[in-house]
Amino acid sequence: MKYLRPFLAVVSGVTLTFAYPNWNVGIVVWVWMLPLLFALWWGDASSSSSKDKKPWRRGFGLGYLAGLAFFIPNLAWVRHSSRVIHGAMDHSWVGWGPELLGAGAVLGLGAYLSVYWGIWGALAVTIGRPKLEEARDEGRRKWVSLSFASIRCGLVCAAAWVACEWLRGVVFTGFGWNGLGVAMRHHLAMIQTAEFVGVTGLSFLPVLVGCIGYTTVVRFRIEAGQRGARPHLDFFFAAFLVIANFFFGVNVLSEKPGETVKVRTLVVQQNIPQVVRWTPGTHEQIYQEMGELTRYGLITSKPDLVIWPETSLSYAFHDPNHFDFLNALFEDHQYALLTGTDIQMPNEPGYNGAALMQGSFENHELYRKIHLVPFGEYLPMRGVPGVEALLGGILPSDFAFGESTEPLKLEFPAGGGVQIIPLICFEDTVGRLARKFVRDAPQMIVNMTNDGWFLQSNENEVHLANAIFRCVELRRPMARSCNTGVSCFVDSHGRIAKADKLQDPNTGSVFIKGFLPKEVALEKNPPMTFYAKHGDVFSIAMAAVTALLALMGWIRRGQGR
Repeated sequence: MKYLRPFLAVVSGVTLTFAYPNWNVGIVVWVWMLPLLFALWWGDASSSSSKDKKPWRRGFGLGYLAGLAFFIPNLAWVRHSSRVIHGAMDHSWVGWGPELLGAGAVLGLGAYLSVYWGIWGALAVTIGRPKLEEARDEGRRKWVSLSFASIRCGLVCAAAWVACEWLRGVVFTGFGWNGLGVAMRHHLAMIQTAEFVGVTGLSFLPVLVGCIGYTTVVRFRIEAGQRGARPHLDFFFAAFLVIANFFFGVNVLSEKPGETVKVRTLVVQQNIPQVVRWTPGTHEQIYQEMGELTRYGLITSKPDLVIWPETSLSYAFHDPNHFDFLNALFEDHQYALLTGTDIQMPNEPGYNGAALMQGSFENHELYRKIHLVPFGEYLPMRGVPGVEALLGGILPSDFAFGESTEPLKLEFPAGGGVQIIPLICFEDTVGRLARKFVRDAPQMIVNMTNDGWFLQSNENEVHLANAIFRCVELRRPMARSCNTGVSCFVDSHGRIAKADKLQDPNTGSVFIKGFLPKEVALEKNPPMTFYAKHGDVFSIAMAAVTALLALMGWIRRGQGR
């Protein structure tokens, strides 16, 4: 068992990677945990009679190992950012320095994120272990004791997992990508409860099912040789929750929307490599191509709103070059243009932001990005002695943090209007931020991003997979304009129709230049979801319960010494 347990932990981590891009085998989210649970619980590893006086160490180690096996392949795309800085335009070798730096970023981030899996492993072998052997010896009906022990195990471990995922999404600004809920994105009926519990809360059910699946196998072993089948209340409990969740989703998906406002929308994708954006002398060509794409889209689709990606403008928004260029685009058409841009005002800090212009450059409204990417848009702890000297060369200066969560207001020439929830780059993966923009009005989420930092990797599909849950949590549709894909439209249930995704019709590649029109229907009186009102209250409650159980367990162990 010495080597079998670590092997099983690695098998679990690797298996879960198949639930995400590029493989998208979502079904594995229901079974991936079984090898890890056998590693944690099988035999005497976690029993009360075990000679291991500190089982949490073993639990942490096995959970951490499973996390490494999951996160390192899952985050392989991170390595490209350092390669792009050194001129990479594809997967060709760019030198030992940037290649090693990129690999180090993958390993470092993976090592950090695996800590949360390790914490869960420690909790699973202490407060969460099944205790089936103890339950079997209780005086009441054995099958009742075993069922309740199994249910308790499933509930505690599921709560602990949700707590750890939530912490991963908030500590050090958070990196909550690719939780278990994201693995269910293609099973639309199963993710609709995100409007109550958020994407993190969706992880509760797969963990519960995995734990009860394990205890069911163990119970069959315990009951082997006994006459007659024994009722498994735990199995029926888990099945009931899965079925109830499914039928709730089916009911939501079959509902017809109320009265709507139609917004003719055009998303533009220029597909410019990041290295080209930095090349001197290319700015004029970039502006010319963006203008040509936009004019062609204006003629063919006559939109109310045109959306350009993050940092589409090579110069800061108020640069004199923009006045004539942007006003020329408004000459023959009535529409609004929303673009990502740097915002640099005199005597003010610089921001990564967005500008909504309605009919002219002068008539604009600005949004300043709130959730910045550490080491990409600002250097954490820059003021700490030694940090600037060590890492300042990576990022010479910082963007400032925006503060306003007021939606942008899109006004129609004939009167009336709708609201835009502007989310830049990875902000569309942060539910606790997006919910702050929700108002009782027709609204559309707009994401402007530049994933060109990661070349033609699967990062853009991973980004989209995490972003669609904002639509379900808030019941607001989304339009995405991305420099290198995935530019698309997502409805308020997380659906992306084939026609609503900008891709090559022959190859399916999203790394193309073009535009995508759609008439987006916004409900005049959209629902204010539980998640929009209360945020991650379910996940926070699970964290509180887990902390309380851990404290009680620690006190009991202390009294038993």
